[in-house]
Amino acid sequence: MLEILDTLCAEERELTAYEIAKLVGAPISTIYTLVAEMVDRGLLSRRAGNTVWLGPRTLRYGIAFEKGTNLLALARQEMHTLARRLGETVQVCVRDEDMMVVAAMADGIGHFRVTSDVGTRVPLNWTASGRLLVGHLPPHERLAVFSACSRPSPTERAETDPLRLTEQAETDFRNRLSIQIGQSDYAVACIASPIRDATGACVATISVVLPEQRASERHDEICDAVRDAADLIERQAGVEHGGRR
Repeated sequence: MLEILDTLCAEERELTAYEIAKLVGAPISTIYTLVAEMVDRGLLSRRAGNTVWLGPRTLRYGIAFEKGTNLLALARQEMHTLARRLGETVQVCVRDEDMMVVAAMADGIGHFRVTSDVGTRVPLNWTASGRLLVGHLPPHERLAVFSACSRPSPTERAETDPLRLTEQAETDFRNRLSIQIGQSDYAVACIASPIRDATGACVATISVVLPEQRASERHDEICDAVRDAADLIERQAGVEHGGRR
């Protein structure tokens, strides 16, 4: 069952039981049986064209997970506050193995809209948040992650060299700030700060996504605001680390 859910999440689209069977390499009869059972349990829902997608029960699991993860709940609250204050789009992102996932998003004002949305998954090396999410790992683990996941971005401007990414991730995490401009989307910038748990691990990031020109014009303001937001989230969760500004 988990492999079916993982496949749907990885493909980010509705699939037929036949397509799922081909992707996971399992007998079609087995997948048909599992899909029927998962539909009955609310883990999957049937859609047009005999396809299936995640069911309402998975939403309950997600809500329960967030409620049990205080940092993420606090991050979502601060995300909305920061978006209102800056007038820019703010995202909370997490790591899912070799991918960065947008867990929550608050739109800014005006006509600028980012291409990513809640649930968007991109390789870790494409984004500022992606580097931060592995910045706390030992060097050999960071190197292994980037060696496995790094790939060219649509703009072909994202760094793909595992060694350089390993070093940059450590520097960004230590500075509590990561910036990427035009690496995953043309003329779009992202300024992110890590949200750390009691062990010092980066469990999420809070980031401001805005046009490249505004990122240059408001650079210092945005950098200070996003770091302060991450700092506030940690303090509200009772997490204390040395070396705060």
